Amino acid sequence: MALIESITQRGAVPVIPPRANRRDSRTYDVHLYKERHLVECFINKMKQYRRISSRFDKLAVRYMGFLSFVATIIWLR
Repeated sequence: MALIESITQRGAVPVIPPRANRRDSRTYDVHLYKERHLVECFINKMKQYRRISSRFDKLAVRYMGFLSFVATIIWLR
């Protein structure tokens, strides 16, 4: 429980649900966890594009442009 205590001491809210086989189940925000999961899945989909994962573009403007392009491709699927 040291990790959970350090997270709460910093003012953050732990949103990862506990394991099902835990004796002491703790509460978590289900809706916040769903939103977090959506964001993580989206980032993983974006990382499938090699140009994003290896960051070939050194200029931030070009990198952001390709991020927007890939986000549009994923959104249109």
